[in-house]
Amino acid sequence: MNKVYSDFDKAVEDVFDGATIIAGGFGLCGIPEKLIAALQKKNVKDLTVVSNNCGVDDYGLGLLLANRQIKKMIASYVGENKTFEQQFLSGELEVELTPQGTLAEKLRAGGAGIPGFYTATGVGTQIAEGKEIKEFDGKAYILEKAITGDFALVKAWKADKSGNLVFRKTARNFNPLAAMAAKVTIVEVEELVEIGELDPDHIHLPGVYIQRILVGTDYENRIERRVVREEA
Repeated sequence: MNKVYSDFDKAVEDVFDGATIIAGGFGLCGIPEKLIAALQKKNVKDLTVVSNNCGVDDYGLGLLLANRQIKKMIASYVGENKTFEQQFLSGELEVELTPQGTLAEKLRAGGAGIPGFYTATGVGTQIAEGKEIKEFDGKAYILEKAITGDFALVKAWKADKSGNLVFRKTARNFNPLAAMAAKVTIVEVEELVEIGELDPDHIHLPGVYIQRILVGTDYENRIERRVVREEA
């Protein structure tokens, strides 16, 4: 099975209106920017997007927001995006805020075929509303359901042609979890090597989770908000 694609548009052509997309990244670190741009170009609509955050106004998942392609966002943090705020307050965008650790475990459980799990995070808050609460050893826990998606868009540093992935430092973040939780996982990488060239001990995610691989170039190293100290 040849997993290597040469065209980003071709790699996302079967993404359909109303699909659930799981996107890797943390802030702007390790985001699948080329695949996001291809989705923007395709103009697919009514997406449910699962990601730690939603980019910024003019970059990352923020591009899909600006193009009004996202119907629902499941995320942990959304504070860097004014478009997000405007669409939420106007009722255009449905938002499900999820504690970061809970979001990670929801994706991990989804990838492992576990339908749900109990966590103490959110007990006594709005997070717990409408959810089953059970007591273990005298402590209350919320039942959280796993997350799975139709497609995952992830970014890795290196891949071989079988889809075995190596991530670079903190750019690993949510990417492996996203890759494991979807029916079809599409990865963009900076370097593609032949099968057998990667040291098995250095592989972070096996290729069994990956269906499509693309090589991207000219990646930006943007920072969400640069803060520097004023000179004394």
